This record gives sequence, C-alpha cells and structure tokens, in this order.
Amino acid sequence: MHKKVLFLIAITCITVAFRFAKETRPPGQPNVVLVYIDDMGFGDLSRTGAVGYQTPNFDDMAAKGMFFSNYYTPQAVCTASRAGLLTGCYPNRIGFAGATDHSAKTGISADEETIAELLKAKGYATAAFGKWHLGFQKQFLPVNHGFDEYFGIPYSNDMWPNHPVNKNYYPPLPLIEGDAVVATNPDQSQFTTNFTERTLNFIKKNKDKPFFAYLAHPMPHVPLFVSDKFKGKSQQGLYGDVIMELDWSIGQIRKTLKELGLDKNTLLIVTSDNGPWLSYGNHAGSAGGFREGKGTTFEGGHRVPCIMEWTGTIPAGMVSNNMAAGIDILPTIVAATGAALPKKKIDGVSLLANLKGDLSVKPRDTFLFYYRRNNLEAVRHGDWKLVFAHPGRTNEGFKPGKDGLPGGGNENFNHQGGLYDLRRDPGERYNVMFDFPEITAQLMKIADEAREDLGDDLTGKQGKNRRPVGRVSE
Repeated sequence: MHKKVLFLIAITCITVAFRFAKETRPPGQPNVVLVYIDDMGFGDLSRTGAVGYQTPNFDDMAAKGMFFSNYYTPQAVCTASRAGLLTGCYPNRIGFAGATDHSAKTGISADEETIAELLKAKGYATAAFGKWHLGFQKQFLPVNHGFDEYFGIPYSNDMWPNHPVNKNYYPPLPLIEGDAVVATNPDQSQFTTNFTERTLNFIKKNKDKPFFAYLAHPMPHVPLFVSDKFKGKSQQGLYGDVIMELDWSIGQIRKTLKELGLDKNTLLIVTSDNGPWLSYGNHAGSAGGFREGKGTTFEGGHRVPCIMEWTGTIPAGMVSNNMAAGIDILPTIVAATGAALPKKKIDGVSLLANLKGDLSVKPRDTFLFYYRRNNLEAVRHGDWKLVFAHPGRTNEGFKPGKDGLPGGGNENFNHQGGLYDLRRDPGERYNVMFDFPEITAQLMKIADEAREDLGDDLTGKQGKNRRPVGRVSE
C-alpha cells in the first residue's frame, strides 16, 4: 500500500507540474499568425469602400484591433514583396526585384534570416502554408529557411499551362509538402479552404507552445477560383466570391484562437502583398481611389490594407495613420516576442509602441519606392512624396480585361516626375514640385543617400550595401 500511495502522489505531482508548465508559458512569447493575401487592393474591404459583398471578419478584426491606413508593401509585386516581409529589408537590398518563375536560378539567400528562423531560435514551432515565391528549388523552400512545415505552391498560381496569354509556357503547377512535390495542377478552387485548414490544424497541434504560422493565400491573384461554399454568393461576380471566402478564412482563424483560449496571447496580422492587378478588370480588385495598382510605385501599387489584432494588448478600434511598411513586420514581431534581430542590417522598424496604443510615436518618417530591377522611382517623407521620372506600367486610359483575360496597358510608359502632398492629394493628381522647392530638395537629398546605399539603375548607381541574392548550388 505504501508503494502504491507514493506512486499515486508522484503521478499527481507530475500531472500538476505538467499543467502548471502549460499554463505558465514564459512571458513575452505570444503566438504569431501572419496572413499574406495576394493582390488584394486597398478598396477590397467593406470598411474601405467595397460594394456588392461584405467582409464581416476583416471588419470585426479591425474593430477589435488596429487598422493601418498608411501601410506600404515592400514592393508592388509578388516575389520582392515577400522577400521584404520575411526579412525586414528593402527587397533590393537582398537582391530581389519583380517576380520570379519556373526558369529562375535564384531565391532567398541562406545568409538572410527570416522571421521563422528568428522565432525558431526562440523555441517557436513554425509553419508556412500557401504561396512561397522565394525560389522553388529545394535549397530555397521554406523548410530550409526556418519553417518546420510547408504545404503550398512555389510561385504564383497563374504560372501553369493554362496561363491566358502564355499558353503552355509554364510547366504543371506543383503542390509541395515539405520539399517534395505531391501533386501537379491541383484543384485551385480548394486552395483557400485547404491552406486555411492546414493552418488551423497547425494551431491546434501547437496550442500548448509558442508558434508562428505564415498563411500566404494565393487568391485573389488570377486565375480566380472559389469553393462551392462561396460560388455565386456576391454581387461582384467571381472576384467578390473569392474575397468573401478569404474573409471566411480570417473568421476561422479568429474563431479557433478564441475557442482555444489563445486570442489574448496571439498577434494576428493580415495584409496584402501589393495592390490590385488592374489589367484584369472584373477579376481584379480596387485600389480604393489611389493612383494605379500592382506593378507601380504609385499609391495604388504600394498602399494596401493592414490589420493587426492582439486581444488585451492592442486597444480595440484604433486606426493608425502613421506610416508603416511590410519591412516593419519582422522587427515588430521580434519586439513582441523577445527574439533577436537579424545579424545583418535590416530596414524595418518596430511598430510595437503603436500596437500598444501610443500613436504619438512615429516609428518611421521615410519610405523608399523601388520597382523593376533596381529603380528608385519615388521617396515618401512625412506627408510628401517625390516621384522621379521613370519608365513603368500604367493602366490609365486603357480598356481593362474581362473574365480572366487581361486588357490593355503600357509596361514602359514614360511617367513624369512630381511632388505630391499625400495629406491633401492621396490620389497623386496635382504636382506641386515648383511650389515647394525646399521640400523637393529635402526629398532629393534623401534619394541621393538611398542611391549611395542601395543603388539605382535609373542613375547608374551601384549601391554600397546591397547583398547578393541566393543562387542555385552548382
């Protein structure tokens, strides 16, 4: 009997200790869920003007968290945007510009530290689901850059044999688990559902330890696909249906976090990789009144929705009009979790003070707009934006496409330079360069310093501090 009693006491102590350990996770280790949506424009939420459908979960998340009205994606195109998000660097600092495809021999360098690597060193479970687009060879895949798990596609969903313009140029679209191809040309109507469910399962599996989930939805990038749950549900056709399903995805994540009692210990971030691909007309989103869209350095290409929620930490219903950027996500997560910053120089700054309710803190006052190769096309400082003369995309004056086919446009339009007061003219319609020569000179000085640091193809500057992109191992 004596031995049995001692055994029962020992079991009881172990059980209590285990429960205590679970309930007393080290402070300063919140979970992080980062949702990156592809090609969603600033005007694609009901709270920012969308019509023909509602986005109740995005809206409720903003009502209970913080909406950033002056948030800029790292670059206005897929690959470079993701490089900046996950490393905290201007994409061109680490050798990225534009979007890569199946022919690329480059990817994210092993010398760069991603959010996942920094959190993994802190004891976090890490996973990536959805679109990667930072290199498709094994050495570049998420499982070799800090993620314990990966399930998704290696580049954009239009890079498959059914591309509307380049028929049969691309090979079958691979679906990858870990670092192995498990299917080709998968059913894209199940993408939003499947990647959401994989994220939910990862959260449930790791509910008792800190975790980082990176959900990169391929939608609403063309070609558009939606599950039967939302087909025909909106009054905006297929595009509205797709946004409604993405809204459902956000709702599922928030619901799961709350049911597991994790909402007060989880920082949820939702944003987009760039503005809408306007050439696709009714299969594209809305820039919400901003000028141009994806693939441009005007506001419609770079300024996108960003919502963050962290129950009990972020005051409910706040709107931050402070400038923020995708390159700031990494240092913000680092500050929130107590992880270490990357060893190499980054360009992002922490937004944590704003998240905690102090909007008097201005984390950044300047943002650089690079696009296409290494062109410095614009600089924003405070409320002022100086756009340099440059060749680039325009959709203005061209008939948009319809039902999955692109319309007209000019990829090498000669944009003229101009100075814009974004406080009064967020649509960048009125050039006031000659009215404010002192402001123009101030921004020109900032641009010159950026060219010395990162280079600029438009002026032939090489840049002293650019780092090489990763290349396929010989």
